[in-house]
Amino acid sequence: MHAWLCENPTGVDALNWKELPTPTPGPGQVLVKIEAASLNFPDLLIVQNKYQMKPELPFVPGSEYAGTVQATGEGVTHLKVGQSVACLSGTGGFGTHTLAPAKLCMPLPAGFPATDGAAFIMTYATSHHALVDRAALKAGETVLVLGAAGGVGTAAIQVAKAMGAKVIAAASTDEKCALCMTLGADATINYTRENLREALKSLTDGKGPNVVYDPVGGDLAEPAFRSIAWRGRYLVVGFAGGPIPSLPLNLPLLKGASLVGVFWGDFAKREPQANAAMMGELAQWYGQGKIKPVLDRTLPMSELKAAYALMGSRSVKGKLVMVN
Repeated sequence: MHAWLCENPTGVDALNWKELPTPTPGPGQVLVKIEAASLNFPDLLIVQNKYQMKPELPFVPGSEYAGTVQATGEGVTHLKVGQSVACLSGTGGFGTHTLAPAKLCMPLPAGFPATDGAAFIMTYATSHHALVDRAALKAGETVLVLGAAGGVGTAAIQVAKAMGAKVIAAASTDEKCALCMTLGADATINYTRENLREALKSLTDGKGPNVVYDPVGGDLAEPAFRSIAWRGRYLVVGFAGGPIPSLPLNLPLLKGASLVGVFWGDFAKREPQANAAMMGELAQWYGQGKIKPVLDRTLPMSELKAAYALMGSRSVKGKLVMVN
């Protein structure tokens, strides 16, 4: 097998494509022949030693991937050799093969291509957990999605629409805003040339959004929170914009609003039955055509460093997927 190996987490340039022994699965593991792997923001942080999870060196980055089970370890009964799966295990995806915990593998039904499977779990599980579980989103409510043209943003638009909500998508270019409209957004805001607060006031008749979905952080957080509706829920999803914002705590008080943390990874570990039910619903929605990953482009696995550069340029719409 071959894989991109991180031996020193100083950044993308330190990754090297190396030949490694093909491993044998142990108890509870499966050997997956990787067909596709998507690039997520944590994949950048982890090779810079900036992510909360710090794997033992050396490691192969690539948190999310899809492929075919080639071998199963002791105790694995729900997966079989030859079965198509998607997996989000945190590492291992940027190679030709990897060992995956069987319990983290999602069987892919017929007609679910590996490129979609590799771009499915993280974004849709995060968005469903955030909007349905943490925000208790109701049909007819209004959701503001920040960073709406990115991986989790495009998933959030689709999940919110599947729940019957009105969606205001905020993005950094007119092209990205146009993409959001094709996904079902009811309105868009280009926050590089529009005042976010004024636009939200106009689009919501002064009431503000009931839910703010924020994977961006940075300078947008405070104006978005100041615009939130009475009893609104502000979902803290991530900080792709860079700085972690600080909010005056009188803002939740004045709006009777909630500041809600979203950590799907820990939810999946602590509440596995609820997570399994959620993933089942998402798979059903995919089959019904309600949700489908937005793929900016696919690139050969050999061009991983170029993919990282694209992600860092903020020009990506949806997800980048590497294919073998």
